[in-house]
Amino acid sequence: MNLAVPVQTATPSATGVAPLAGLVARDLARVNELILSRTGSEVALIPEVANHLISSGGKRLRPMLTLAMAILNGHGGDAHVKLAASVEFMHTATLLHDDVVDESDLRRGRKSARIVWGNQASVLVGDFLLGQAFRMMVEAGFMDALDILSSAASVIAEGEVMQLATAKNLATDEKAYLAVTAAKTAELFAAACEVGPTIAGRGAAERRACRAFGMALGQAFQLIDDALDYGGKADEIGKNVGDDFREGKITLPVIIAFARADAEERGFWRRVMEAGELRDGDLECAIAHLRRHGAIEATIARARRFAEEAHQALSIYPDSEMRRALAEAVDFAVERNR
Repeated sequence: MNLAVPVQTATPSATGVAPLAGLVARDLARVNELILSRTGSEVALIPEVANHLISSGGKRLRPMLTLAMAILNGHGGDAHVKLAASVEFMHTATLLHDDVVDESDLRRGRKSARIVWGNQASVLVGDFLLGQAFRMMVEAGFMDALDILSSAASVIAEGEVMQLATAKNLATDEKAYLAVTAAKTAELFAAACEVGPTIAGRGAAERRACRAFGMALGQAFQLIDDALDYGGKADEIGKNVGDDFREGKITLPVIIAFARADAEERGFWRRVMEAGELRDGDLECAIAHLRRHGAIEATIARARRFAEEAHQALSIYPDSEMRRALAEAVDFAVERNR
């Protein structure tokens, strides 16, 4: 028997995403139905683990971008639905794998899959979802779209390895860090957006613009995540505040604070980040250093510059309800608190 667990319909609560969600609602419902179907398996643990994350309140932003860009560019078929579901499966798989690599306890406000079922199940179910994603890409029937998304999968994996290389390394500068986030996070945003004009048969200019939009939006999204790790609240961001700090991740707030630090503060950062010697009160001390040097504010400012790049990328399209909704989604990405 093919077992499946019902998937909750994505219901983005933030007003910034609501207009976009409304415009793609019919297609997004089909994406959710497809997700329900493709998480089914005769191996009962697979839908159980997959649904634990898929139904946990994610915004479905990446598949919404695929749907929106297809509509914006005049695609008239159904391929965008399968491609959007593929994008969501790729995203979910990376989260399952990330939580194992990062040893994360929480994901979207609930226990991570690795805590409930263990590392092996999390990795293997992530692999299953990647396999299903590629099946749907092939079924969609657009080789260019398959090329874009399969290339993205490779780049994302490279980004994960790059992050391992920068972990606990305070020599990492902003340029090196943004190269990591471009690969690890923003690449899937970029690919999700680029497939829209691709399947619509649009030219190189539209493909470049949509890809640039997704890349800039993804970078902004990641930098706000970095800021929230030190300035957010656990019940809002869906994970423990300071997870990046405890894992020794060198994110942009730390890079900025370390560059502006005096000798004593640099000694603190080397102890907690490079040596991994954590003591009670270190997180609070780190947050105080970040605030003293305006590192969180500077990170948010950098995210806003990426947001401006995303807005600029949309400028090749005439004014429309969809273009305005995409612009509002950009603003949401940098103003959100979760």
